Amino acid sequence: MEKIKNVAVLGSTGSIGTQTLEIARANKDINITALAAGQNIELLEKQIREFKPELVAVWDEAKAGELRENIKDLDIKVLSGMEGLIEVSVLDCTDIVLTAVVGMIGIQPTIAAIKAGKDIALANKETLVTAGHIIMPLANEMGINIYPVDSEHSAIFQCLNGENSKELSKIILTASGGPFRGKDREFMKNVKLEDALKHPNWSMGRKITIDSATMVNKGLEVIEAKWLFDVEFDDIQVVIQPQSLIHSMVEFKDGGIMAQLGTPDMKLPIQYALYYPERRYLEGKRVDFSKLAQISFELPDMDNFVGLKYAYEAGRAGGSMTTVFNAANELAVSKFLNREVSFLEITDIIEYAMSKHTKIVNPNVEDILNVEKETYDIIKGRW
Repeated sequence: MEKIKNVAVLGSTGSIGTQTLEIARANKDINITALAAGQNIELLEKQIREFKPELVAVWDEAKAGELRENIKDLDIKVLSGMEGLIEVSVLDCTDIVLTAVVGMIGIQPTIAAIKAGKDIALANKETLVTAGHIIMPLANEMGINIYPVDSEHSAIFQCLNGENSKELSKIILTASGGPFRGKDREFMKNVKLEDALKHPNWSMGRKITIDSATMVNKGLEVIEAKWLFDVEFDDIQVVIQPQSLIHSMVEFKDGGIMAQLGTPDMKLPIQYALYYPERRYLEGKRVDFSKLAQISFELPDMDNFVGLKYAYEAGRAGGSMTTVFNAANELAVSKFLNREVSFLEITDIIEYAMSKHTKIVNPNVEDILNVEKETYDIIKGRW
């Protein structure tokens, strides 16, 4: 008899959340204990009726009220806001919390879940980018596991499995290069929203697809890798791997390199995080090396894709600067998605916000949230 895995999914209606529920559907030993979503209550209601969680949270209170009315035939509690997210994260019966909410609202629920002794399957980059100095020591203190769900960090985690991490020489993070690989800033001046949303290899949510096009996403991953794997920024190299077959690599002191390869499918890292250390069968395409023409590599173009350069600068500065980098990008991308700014203005906004910030060396959660708000205010004063 398989042991039942009790899983709470934060961000259940997004790309990672829906794929997590597909894995739960295919495996009968996952019990969904709780769900949390932003405002897509139509999809959330379908998920509730299928998976019958004990508890549900909706970010928007008005939508939560609407959902309560829609599912009043079920005995399921519906909460809202940050309090709701936190309550979903600490539910007694949950073993592992998959955090796939977008943005810095993921920080407090993740901390609450760790304090409640829950393992974390982490798909929310912003949590470690802004609060890695708080999250990682807390996870160690509580003796809980953080399983990375990002394909690149999952790849590194898989490459390090069974290895002595003290023998690590460097991490090689791969990037597809996004839809504008090989293009210059002159070309990108005229990029439209529709162009930026066409990723060549991956199917992802809207924000992360734009982050991939600017290469800010890779910058966020560099900062996240520093905290997850306890490495210095000088020991994290980014290479462009346009086919998205090598998901990342690690190099050891002796020059040996381990790589994790596979088709670009987020279900693999999600399932690996939920079942670690077990590997389960997963439906999907397989890499056929007999038909593979080539696997190629390029250096990242940091002159035209300055988002990656600013990420390294923010990461090396440390303290609250990574929060500014992240918050500025979050607001800039939402403005681009609303057609309020141009594609190149996304990184202009990040640079401007970083230039206006006075760093806090060791920010607490309150400082981080205040810096986010200050960053938004600075940007709104100009854009």
